[in-house]
Amino acid sequence: MGHGHHHTHGHGHTHDHDHGHESASALPAAFDASVPDEALTPEQQSRRTMLRRTGLLGAGLAAGSVLAGTAGSAPAAAAAPAAPLGSSPKKGFLWLAGDHHIHTQYSNDGKYRVVDQVRQGAKHGMDWLVITDHGNVTHSKIGVEKVNPDIRDARDAYEDTLVFQGLEWNIPGAEHGTVFVHPGKNEVSVLKQFETDYDGSVKGASDSTPANEALAIAGLNFLAQQVQRRKVQDALMLANHPARRGVDSPHEIRGWRDATGRDHQVAVGFEGAPGHQAGGIAKPLGMGRARGIYDNNPSANSFAGYPPESYRTWGGFDWMTSTVGGLWDSLLAEGKPWWITANSDSHNVYTDTAKRGGPDSDYLANGKHTDPVYRGTIDLTEGDYWPGQYSRTHVGSAGFSYAAVMDGIRAGRIWVDHGQLISGLDVRVSGGYRWATLGGALHVRKGTRVTMTVDIALAGGPNWAGFLPKLARVDVIQGEVTGEAADKDTFTAPTAKVVKSYEVNKSTGTVRLTYDLGRVDRPLYVRLRGTDGNRSAVGAMGAAVDPAGPAIDVVGDADPWADLWFYANPVWVLPS
Repeated sequence: MGHGHHHTHGHGHTHDHDHGHESASALPAAFDASVPDEALTPEQQSRRTMLRRTGLLGAGLAAGSVLAGTAGSAPAAAAAPAAPLGSSPKKGFLWLAGDHHIHTQYSNDGKYRVVDQVRQGAKHGMDWLVITDHGNVTHSKIGVEKVNPDIRDARDAYEDTLVFQGLEWNIPGAEHGTVFVHPGKNEVSVLKQFETDYDGSVKGASDSTPANEALAIAGLNFLAQQVQRRKVQDALMLANHPARRGVDSPHEIRGWRDATGRDHQVAVGFEGAPGHQAGGIAKPLGMGRARGIYDNNPSANSFAGYPPESYRTWGGFDWMTSTVGGLWDSLLAEGKPWWITANSDSHNVYTDTAKRGGPDSDYLANGKHTDPVYRGTIDLTEGDYWPGQYSRTHVGSAGFSYAAVMDGIRAGRIWVDHGQLISGLDVRVSGGYRWATLGGALHVRKGTRVTMTVDIALAGGPNWAGFLPKLARVDVIQGEVTGEAADKDTFTAPTAKVVKSYEVNKSTGTVRLTYDLGRVDRPLYVRLRGTDGNRSAVGAMGAAVDPAGPAIDVVGDADPWADLWFYANPVWVLPS
């Protein structure tokens, strides 16, 4: 993303400005057709070229093209009906790429300055970023305040990149999660109080006990209260690497999702794919561990029902997401919103030439490590990528603002990809003169014929590994909405399966796929995934459910660039 200081975008960079009253912002310069090419910085020109190449800018965007997306979907399964078909909105969604899981020198195991991560994220096409340093006693006392001026400075320096302050929550009784708030005068005080009172590490509440699980729910309720009391404009939580250690039980995930009610849902999803994707590159050229560092085994705090294979990634994706008919599908079958993302979890970057600065780096005393310095060698022992270098979370946003990105995440207008497998995605499910898109619900009369139309912009140029990725196949996955699970620890959805696969026989331009759902007489949902076709295997539920899903990643030998997938969030169809 470009960063011309001459072009102000109005998302609030003055340090005494309260983002809580943020208005709709101007477009970033690269998106704004009124800014001539010659007025752009080199970075902005590069960004605009990429947007044009993928069909996401220019005449297509101005016309509200299918790939630009259009506003008109219900935000969640139980929400209002979708917009009438053909109701031409004035503008389409901006599909803004971002990363909600990033570490800096303010993490005990981090290294980079905030501005380093933001600069790299901008270079790699990120429109929004969340700084999420680890929750711990030192961070709660020192770091959460100390990092804020660095974040504010990065907002000023990189005007075309939205930079949120958040933290990586040690969820009491469970794993980690991203917590972040809308920028404003209380962003530090709210995060500081939350971390002090509800972080599992700070409170010594990491074990899987009912009391600790209750503390996690109390923390989410605290965040909702801060929004209701207008301390902050918005707050969100997304669970990170949920199957890595087996400690996020199904009933805990359901509890987080339902904690704050529909008035202001705070917990809205989990990482469909974890960070640390370079971890599986074989020695001597890499760590020789697992993609995502998913090389754990069950512990005393793990949920006993999870099978051994749940502790590994599948095509780089978490088992909860990658298993057709698995845990994610069991949540979607309840008809309630729960979304997936994909992030870098960037701590220490593979092939980087920097190291943590100096032997005098005293995190406990200072709340941060000293600035990185030149290493003198290339580091092949780390497993991370820069934000946007490999994993991307694309959010359909009604504008370029903090509030619009948070609204898009809560609404589930999200698709994710690895290795820049595709450039753009638009999904439209239509019937009865109405339509809905990702995260939405199409309300129709029983027996209405329903069709899903998918437009895909294929890769428009080489990815960050230097080759042009090629989409080989797209799968449509469908499941019935069966209502609330009687057992909150359910993690299967017996009706979910791959119902259609499309071979993609071109490598550039756009592809349109159409899937006929027939005359729908019962509630259901559909979702999409796609692959480069390099590695596949019969899914965990058998060939009748998933004949060619992602294969389990080999620990010690899993090159992430040789196995690329994209996934999209669901659309529900609710006949009545």
